[in-house]
Amino acid sequence: MGRFGLFSSRGSPARSASPNRRAGRPTGRRRGWSVAGQAFVWQLTVLLLLVVAATIALALKSTHDAQTDARDRALAVAAGFAHAPGLVQALQSHDPTAELQPLTLQAQQGSGVDFVDVLSKDGIRYTDPDPGLIGQRAQGDIARAAAGQSFTEVFKGSPQSAVRALVPVKDAHGNVVGLVSTGVQTTDVAATANRQQPLLLGLAGGALVIAGGGALLVSNRLRRQTHGLGPVEMTRMYEHHDAVLHSVREGVLILDAEMRLVLANDEAQHLLGLAPDAPGLPLDELGLEPGMAGLLASGRTVTDEVHPAGDRLLAVNLRPTQTRSGPSGYVATLRDTTELLTVADRAEEARERLKLLYDAGMRIGTTLDVSVTAQELADVAVPRLADFVSVNLVEDLLSGNGPVPGPVTGAVLRRVANRSVLDGAPEAVVEVGEADFYTEASPQARCLETGRSELHQVEDPAIGAWLAQDPARSATCRTYGIHSWMVVPVIARGTTLGVVDFLRSRHPEPFAADDLALAEELVARAAVCLDNAHRFTREHTAALTLQHSLLPRRLPEQSAVEAAFRYLPADPRLGVGGDWFDVIPLSGARVALVVGDVVGHGLQASATMGQLRSAVRTLSDADLPPDELLTHLDDLVIRLAADTDTDTATGPDRTPVADVGATCLYAVYDPVSGRCSLARAGHPPPAVAHPDGTASVLELPAGPPLGLGGLPFEAVETVLPEGSLLALYTDGLVENRQRAIDVGLDSLRRALAASDGSLDALCDHIVTTLLPERPVDDAALLVARVRRLDDDRVASWDVPADPAAVAGMRAEASRRLAAWGLDEAGFVTELVISELVTNAIRYGREPIQLRLIHPQPLTGPGGAPVRTLICEVSDGSGTAPHLRRARTFDEGGRGLLLVAQLTQRWGTRQTANGKTIWCEQTLLPED
Repeated sequence: MGRFGLFSSRGSPARSASPNRRAGRPTGRRRGWSVAGQAFVWQLTVLLLLVVAATIALALKSTHDAQTDARDRALAVAAGFAHAPGLVQALQSHDPTAELQPLTLQAQQGSGVDFVDVLSKDGIRYTDPDPGLIGQRAQGDIARAAAGQSFTEVFKGSPQSAVRALVPVKDAHGNVVGLVSTGVQTTDVAATANRQQPLLLGLAGGALVIAGGGALLVSNRLRRQTHGLGPVEMTRMYEHHDAVLHSVREGVLILDAEMRLVLANDEAQHLLGLAPDAPGLPLDELGLEPGMAGLLASGRTVTDEVHPAGDRLLAVNLRPTQTRSGPSGYVATLRDTTELLTVADRAEEARERLKLLYDAGMRIGTTLDVSVTAQELADVAVPRLADFVSVNLVEDLLSGNGPVPGPVTGAVLRRVANRSVLDGAPEAVVEVGEADFYTEASPQARCLETGRSELHQVEDPAIGAWLAQDPARSATCRTYGIHSWMVVPVIARGTTLGVVDFLRSRHPEPFAADDLALAEELVARAAVCLDNAHRFTREHTAALTLQHSLLPRRLPEQSAVEAAFRYLPADPRLGVGGDWFDVIPLSGARVALVVGDVVGHGLQASATMGQLRSAVRTLSDADLPPDELLTHLDDLVIRLAADTDTDTATGPDRTPVADVGATCLYAVYDPVSGRCSLARAGHPPPAVAHPDGTASVLELPAGPPLGLGGLPFEAVETVLPEGSLLALYTDGLVENRQRAIDVGLDSLRRALAASDGSLDALCDHIVTTLLPERPVDDAALLVARVRRLDDDRVASWDVPADPAAVAGMRAEASRRLAAWGLDEAGFVTELVISELVTNAIRYGREPIQLRLIHPQPLTGPGGAPVRTLICEVSDGSGTAPHLRRARTFDEGGRGLLLVAQLTQRWGTRQTANGKTIWCEQTLLPED
């Protein structure tokens, strides 16, 4: 294994090599040349420069030697020729050229120079190889030679450049009489040097080949050792190697194939306690824990396997290495997980706490019931936080009055919920529903007063002093091993609602500060739900109270109908609705049946329902027909919508439309004629069951719901046989999300047709058949069995428009009263008839009619029968009379006042042909 084989970013055995590449070869893309390649290029460049320099030096030396040889040869030839015998005489002859030209040519051929010239002292050529130059002046430094100095020079000029020598020719007296010039042309000197270049180049090439081969061998060796890495990668590798050895906070061990330690960085030596000279030792001599040594010796691939090493827990990763230089070894990394395990445990605890809070958010407050919400809190906390939990709330919260904001003094609480890990919660000293009393020394009393939680161990002096005053709790703590206690106040919106006790007995660890924080968070969430439940219960109770106070508690007994009702409120979570019904006695033994439904739920709906019910009763006293009554009621709803404080929207006609609306069905039944007049405003139609066993739904014009305005209502009149059942109801009875209204109406018809018992039993049967267990809307049902008055209980007479007829009418009435056994009512009746008939004759129009009605006796207080007598006078005038008080000397104006004083009720109603003035007497019970 190479020294850096583990840490190379290209040849690391920790990475999987490509199957198309040999192990250890670089797997990444190289940027630039490798270290070996750069070293080879550098060495080859240096060698090339050296060879080139040597070649140039040799070439220059060869040229220099050739010039030196040419100088010496030229100087020797010139000197020898200048001192040749007879040269002076030839120069002094009359034709030096003729004598010297042959001699110079012979000397040139034998001496190896290119020319031998004899010159005069002035430089005029006497001889030259080129005869055309004879007689011309030679160029160059002639004066120096004429001065008697011999020298050589590199001459550049005409006729050719050459290396030449000039030697003076002296006579016997030493006077210069001529000059001898010899030389070698420059081209000949260069040719001599060039003849040596092949040898020089051959030597240089051989040297370069030998040096390049050596550089290549060195480069290949370096490439194998560096795995082809570049200098940047080599630098990084050395930096990584140094970091792994000294800086990395994770232990690194490298083992060879023989399980000898090759490398251990500082962290590994610290974690395993290795000696500084441990590298090179066999694995079994390193002094490792048996488990750790066995793991490293196994050679198997391991990922984050935890093993002890002294007082530490190390996470070990083991992988085989891959090298080209020898057998594979192993590399192991070690990480200290002792603190990580502690952190992991804490993280797991935090996760469990968060999960507990999440579950609490999902499970606490599923209903708006205080007791259920308290029990949900206890169920969530046991056993995940405590072994026993009790929830104790202040009495005011449960009574509906509402606790006073702020701390609570005087710790009298009521146990609302218990939960224990033991069946039956035997640790509970107080059962659910019972009151619990806490002394001032108790932590519960302190929590209520201060609003702060407390955490105690049973051995704490504060707990000991309290338990000493409460033997029952002290015995419970000893019996069940309760050792830790948390008391947390229940506070919502600044109001203390109670306390929650958390106890541990089976759980060995006592409560800690984290547990107290978790308990406070649980209780805080539950406190909001408890407060919401309390507020809802209080508001729902108030709404129910208001609704019950506005609805009839019992129906008035009527001679016209026998009635029964049922009112079924919806799911309490939805709030009370605005459904209502009523049975209203009218004049002439008639009765009004009404049922209505206000949009929405809650106090607003109940209040609106009360206003509408009161308005209907008031309007019914005016004996208005059903369609006219609904018109007046529609106007009232529009005024209520305009006066409401809720947000309003703008309708298509720019009129404000508020969240106030209602539907209503109003029916008036006359037992004398058996006629029933009905009108509805957006309400479901009534159902009728006939005595023959058939049932149907009356076809009535729907009419718009109350509050829209502008649209008329239409009344329908029908005759109901005696014994018929008339069912009025709200839509909550026949319609819901799972059932269409048509299906509900069919069920209602079948239930009415099958009736053969009491009305109460029929109402129960209808409700059981049509309503689910938890209806989503209020439902009201009013069932009435109609009656007919016998003909002998009604007497009527047509009255002529003559005042003299009044006496006859009194006489007829007296005879009828005698037949009914009502002689005691004769005086008052005759007086009332006289006043009413006289007024009709005087102020009214024909036709005039007198009618007496004696309904069936009703049950009065104490069970005694109550008899009534109704007197009606009708005429064709639509002008309604009014009551006024006559002054002392007035002759008239006392008629209606007298009638009002003598009878219990009186009034007037409009008819299709005029008006009817009526009065009603309540007769004394029979002896």
